Amino acid sequence: MRDDLTLFSRPQRITVLGSTGSIGVNTLEVLALHPERFEIFALTAHQQIDKLISQCVRFAPRFAVVPSPAAAEVLKAALTAAQCQTEILVGEAGLCCAASDAAVDTVVAAIVGGAGLKPTMAAVRAGKRLLLANKEALVMAGGLFMQTAAQCNAQILPVDSEHNAIFQCLPVGCNSLADAGVKRILLTGSGGPFRQMPIEQLPFVTADQACKHPNWAMGRKISVDSATMMNKGLEFIEACWLFNAHPNEIDLLLHPQSIIHSMVEYLDGSVLAQMGQPDMRTPIAHCLAWPQRIDSGVRGLDFLALGALEFVALCERRYPALALAKAAMRDGGLAPAALNAANEIAVEAFLQGQINFIQISELVDNVMQSWQNTEPSELDEVYAADQSARAGALRHLSQMRC
Repeated sequence: MRDDLTLFSRPQRITVLGSTGSIGVNTLEVLALHPERFEIFALTAHQQIDKLISQCVRFAPRFAVVPSPAAAEVLKAALTAAQCQTEILVGEAGLCCAASDAAVDTVVAAIVGGAGLKPTMAAVRAGKRLLLANKEALVMAGGLFMQTAAQCNAQILPVDSEHNAIFQCLPVGCNSLADAGVKRILLTGSGGPFRQMPIEQLPFVTADQACKHPNWAMGRKISVDSATMMNKGLEFIEACWLFNAHPNEIDLLLHPQSIIHSMVEYLDGSVLAQMGQPDMRTPIAHCLAWPQRIDSGVRGLDFLALGALEFVALCERRYPALALAKAAMRDGGLAPAALNAANEIAVEAFLQGQINFIQISELVDNVMQSWQNTEPSELDEVYAADQSARAGALRHLSQMRC
């Protein structure tokens, strides 16, 4: 990993894995504000090829990565017509090349789900500065991921607003919460769109309702995860790995306004909170420039207009996904990978109308109850567990259609 003085003596070369998703789009908005500081090396997309075409024409990256030869042909024709010189790479191998190329300084890992694990690990093995928005990489392979990062001198900067807030509230270079005098981490969440809905009505909510987050604009999968609070459960697991925290050192707290993004409480009674608009450009800009600061394009807080900031205890009966995630982290090994895989199947089934909202957590629970847990020693075991849990989820799904 290059030292910071070298990194900022010339424009940083950036690869954005998942450039057409919400994190990727917000990243490009921040990068566009600072053309003198950043140069876009590679952009990648899975489905939104039209959006990738527009991004390539605007930013002229050296490489663009698409999932298939057919998509590559579509992209090639469009870029040729636009006289854009971007080279095209294909598939998982292309993603890994874009993430690990020697010319790249910083990789933004914004691919949603387990599909982002391999290219994210490729960036870590190459010792890159990694802006981590793909929480599944740590959920699926936290121990292996952090061990590899340490061995390869990769720098992990958390982009998720909650983890970025915790990072900002901890001392620089904190490797031990106890040594830093930390009593606990307070991980906040909005509670999603159904926080006040009577629980008996939850089986009847629609996918569109679940995807209407009250504060954040996100993709459909992560929006459903926010509604079930599985997203917060995955963040709980991620926080344990990122901050070397025991599960008992992290508490969860509802904060409906999403102004305080998380807090750190110290032994002397001090509580540090990071505040800001619910806009992902803020943590993205923080990570891109760290340890410096740059304009994110986000308007500042108007404290006179904020009104009261509310904090509410979590009801795990309303959010059973949280208990499943906590149990998976305490079990360790491959349990978090199984949890994540089962949840991806369950959320997709809900979005397709195959199960109702509360059955998402029920399906995940069914998989976890029969899970035979082991400790992985290599990444192939993580992938095998992922596939096994998906197969189990599909078997249970065939028995519980709504």
